[in-house]
Amino acid sequence: MFSFLDNLQKVSSKPNATKKVVLRTIKLFLLGLLLQGGYFHGRGKLTYGVDLSKIRWLGVLQRISIGYFLASISEIWLVNHNILVDSPAAFVRKYSIQWMVSILLCSVYLCLLYGLYVPNWKFEHSNMFGSSHLTIIQNVHCEVRGSLEPPCNAVGFVDRLILGEDHLYQRPVYIRTKECSVNSPDYGPLPPNSPGWCLAPFDPEGILSSLMAAITCFMGLQYGRIIVLFQDNKQRVLLWSVFSFALLLVGYILEILGIPLSKALYTLSYMFITAGASGLVLTAIYYIVDIEHNRKPTVLLQWMGMNALVVYSLAACDIFPAAIQGFYWHSPENNLVDASEALMQAIFHSEKWGTMAIVIVEILFWGIFSGFLHKKGIYIKL
Repeated sequence: MFSFLDNLQKVSSKPNATKKVVLRTIKLFLLGLLLQGGYFHGRGKLTYGVDLSKIRWLGVLQRISIGYFLASISEIWLVNHNILVDSPAAFVRKYSIQWMVSILLCSVYLCLLYGLYVPNWKFEHSNMFGSSHLTIIQNVHCEVRGSLEPPCNAVGFVDRLILGEDHLYQRPVYIRTKECSVNSPDYGPLPPNSPGWCLAPFDPEGILSSLMAAITCFMGLQYGRIIVLFQDNKQRVLLWSVFSFALLLVGYILEILGIPLSKALYTLSYMFITAGASGLVLTAIYYIVDIEHNRKPTVLLQWMGMNALVVYSLAACDIFPAAIQGFYWHSPENNLVDASEALMQAIFHSEKWGTMAIVIVEILFWGIFSGFLHKKGIYIKL
């Protein structure tokens, strides 16, 4: 959002700015469709390809593209750029319409979340934890409004209605809960008498939750405006801190009032708390780097940020690990990725600590790799 505000000032007309936003939105969405639509099968599977009748339409990059589009279009068309901000009243006049749109989006989300009637529904699934591969039809009883429970929330209902069950994320986070996994919070066999919805498809980056996630982009615009409107570093840190603590306070109050923290549903309380926490992290990094002029602790983060799309695509989407696993000795299980994980777990005598060590090594690797790209002047972006 910081770069968008800076680039907006360089574009001569609103139609040209809109064209750039639309093109970047399409490119982000299509890249997300390629990376997370099911074409790449991830670690441990030396296959690729997707059945178009079951492609996953939404994912992380698609969500980012939606948030980017809504926030950018509102900044281009709903902000009066002729108003000079020289007082609090002028600030309100300049951005009031954009804020009203944000409130409207929140209101639409809340009305649908708590007011939409969710009927009974059913889904098909395979006996994925058993020895057989029978297809089972599972009925889910709902007939409720305002439920935030896994099987009967409006977020899942809207996705099933518009996108279709076959186009949702097929391994939802619900199968890692206590009700659905004996190894919770990890994947595992279903416990005895587990509820039928444990294997139901659910997309954590679905339509309604992405609508709410877009509000986080609007929050990011406010942090960017502080950069634009205030030149003094201490003023920026003070305003960011006050804004971040206010967001945290509102989020915790909403949680106390009964709106739970839920990443899968991207509830209002979750949005406020994560936005506030992110703001505090931004403030701390800004203080260290721009005020104390100490760049060494954050240099890896700086390098990865310069090529964030490369790191996300290759690392977070498992493209690079899956490619490395393609080189094995005699058997696909004998590959460098699995051998490295087994070695770390043996060194630490713990699966969890060994996995954490591997994650730290991966972060260092991608930080150094991003630094190499930076030194060579290579920056890949859309």
